[in-house]
Amino acid sequence: MPMAFVFMNIDAGGEQEVLKQLRSIANVKEAHLVYGVYDLVARIEAETMDKLKEIVTWKVRRLDKVRSTLTTIVMESA
Repeated sequence: MPMAFVFMNIDAGGEQEVLKQLRSIANVKEAHLVYGVYDLVARIEAETMDKLKEIVTWKVRRLDKVRSTLTTIVMESA
């Protein structure tokens, strides 16, 4: 099953709102507020690579208060 980790920079003060919105998206399997270069990281799974791209592009990246994202597609996992 295709999987990606999406690292996000969020507008200051909007972290909890974005976290709540992410958790309401069925394909978002995990979402965490983090310290460091990014504010939030989410693990997303989908049935196909096209569906995964669609979710990241049209659902995650378009959330209000998301300033920027870095998406890493999982190649292999244990």
